[in-house]
Amino acid sequence: MKLLIASDHAGFELKEAIKNRFSSEIEWEDVGTYSSDSADYPDFAHKLGKKIEEGEFCVGILMCGSGNGVAMTANKHCGVRAALAWTPEIAKLARLHNDANVLVLPARFVSQQLAFEMVSVFLATDFEGGRHAERVNKINI
Repeated sequence: MKLLIASDHAGFELKEAIKNRFSSEIEWEDVGTYSSDSADYPDFAHKLGKKIEEGEFCVGILMCGSGNGVAMTANKHCGVRAALAWTPEIAKLARLHNDANVLVLPARFVSQQLAFEMVSVFLATDFEGGRHAERVNKINI
């Protein structure tokens, strides 16, 4: 499996931990940032969003301090459904009911272990479809 991953400086440490933890299962394309030096979150969220919008990738993981900035930015791209998750249950429902294709993590507010759990459940959950498909189809205008 090959996935996109990106963060700003606040999410850099967590991003590296996720890449390391899942390295045997996932081949990562890391679109930045590459250090904990101050960086602008939209730059990296747009890189990830553009690759999904253009069909190069289907799934990604994003993080910044609160998760809000990268989620707002990524969701500007057509076909991106970035969901901010704080618990494994929210990560699961984002896939199950909303067909989220980008998991957003609030790096300053979750532990590495909790982030690992959210990544695992997000990747293991399929979209339920059915009545949810009609709702998801209304997202893009």
